Amino acid sequence: MPQPLPHPLPPVRPMPYPRRWCALAVLLVAEAMNLLDSTIMTVAAPVIHADLGGPASGIQWFSAAYTLPFAVLLITGGRLGDIAGRKRVFRAGVAAFVLASALCALAASPTMLITARAVQGAAAALVIPQTIGLIRGMFHGDELARAMGSIGPVMGLAAVCGPVLAGVLTHADLFGSSWRAVFLVNVPLGLGVLAAAPLLREDRSERRPRLDLTGTVLAVLATGALVHPLIGSGPDRGSPGRWVLFAAGLCLMALFGAHQRRRTARGRSALVETRLFSDRGFPAALAAAVLFFAVVNGLMLVVVLQLQLGPHTDVRSAGLTLLPWSAAMVVASWTAGARLVPRHGSRVMFAGLAALLLGTLGALVVYATGRPAAYPWPLLAALTAAGLGQGLFSVPFFTTALGRVRPHETGSAAGLLNAAQQLGGTLGVALLGTVFLHTAPGAGAPGARAALLGARDACGAAVALLAGTVAAAVLLHAAARTRPASPRRDRRVRNAKSPSGYGR
Repeated sequence: MPQPLPHPLPPVRPMPYPRRWCALAVLLVAEAMNLLDSTIMTVAAPVIHADLGGPASGIQWFSAAYTLPFAVLLITGGRLGDIAGRKRVFRAGVAAFVLASALCALAASPTMLITARAVQGAAAALVIPQTIGLIRGMFHGDELARAMGSIGPVMGLAAVCGPVLAGVLTHADLFGSSWRAVFLVNVPLGLGVLAAAPLLREDRSERRPRLDLTGTVLAVLATGALVHPLIGSGPDRGSPGRWVLFAAGLCLMALFGAHQRRRTARGRSALVETRLFSDRGFPAALAAAVLFFAVVNGLMLVVVLQLQLGPHTDVRSAGLTLLPWSAAMVVASWTAGARLVPRHGSRVMFAGLAALLLGTLGALVVYATGRPAAYPWPLLAALTAAGLGQGLFSVPFFTTALGRVRPHETGSAAGLLNAAQQLGGTLGVALLGTVFLHTAPGAGAPGARAALLGARDACGAAVALLAGTVAAAVLLHAAARTRPASPRRDRRVRNAKSPSGYGR
């Protein structure tokens, strides 16, 4: 059970107004750094692979090595902030992030870069969970709403700038840095955040939860074993050992679930709040998050791969190609949050899924009918539709997914949804990237015709994933239309179903 702090924090006075907003800017820069680092790799990965060499699967690992530890360690990072203090963990995470970014820029081999990217992802898992808690500790009332509302626009701007910044920096080749500049940009930003970190106020939970180290290790091993066999190309992609590893990942995931249930039954802090799964809507929300963001992240990677490996579009043009997607997503997110969701609720999710499906089918047609060596101009319209779909889906989805969660479970639910989003992005890069690279001859880069065929096949796989997303969204929407029962009513229902009239 959570233990009270040995020395309760003394009452704190409100922070001066300018300091509060300067501190908020520090936190928003840290949030933006994470999103930039997860999106810039989509554009820069093919250039990095061409420079460092190695198997084609390295293109996928450059992204997955970051998002996988980030997804798995998010909840543990939040718990560390509750225990040791959010400001302290935030500063440690930013320092590790800056160091890992410098190591990425200095990488001399794919293995070194992938290792440094994994450290980056683990550091981001320390930083991101602290921001909301620190904001809640500094702001109250109407100011808290305004502060929280500033996160969305900043994240939208980072989403727009990420691919473009990667393309521009890599193409500019500043001082001969090429792709290394996309990591070096984190160093001054991170050092600025560390220099301004004294503006933050220390904050921690009133009760100290305990870490579930066994659960964390099981989650890391299980997800790694599940993702690794899905990434790869070349003659070893169908080897039995890969699927033995996948089966081991499934067994580890089952063991993780049993460990979480046992830990909860004993009244100890678990990594996952198992009571969330008693509501049928929440598992459906997790499945929808994994599948939806697998499509989004996977398609972005496939678009850039086809452009750079097919008609040999330069990296700057490849980054600008994703601009319609990012811009449409920002506009649709604002429209959904301000106008559509208050009027139509969770039904807006299906408009988003329809738009994303339209964009995916449009891209499939472009790749099926396009000329191998020509820039696919009609693709821009398909990417715009996909961006509109992402924006229209995301806002009502997270609102609906958290709508039935009890107040004391909100933090755990939000952490799980965030982790599912990151895990889905990793799986999308693994699955759709592998479908694309499967068309390549051997393990090398595909020719122009093979790139078109690979992109076409990847879009077909994305359509199949979207079908699963629609099914999960239907279950979530159906659950949202039923009123969640109160704990007292739950007890009466259980008593009525018990043969003796008493709950078991």
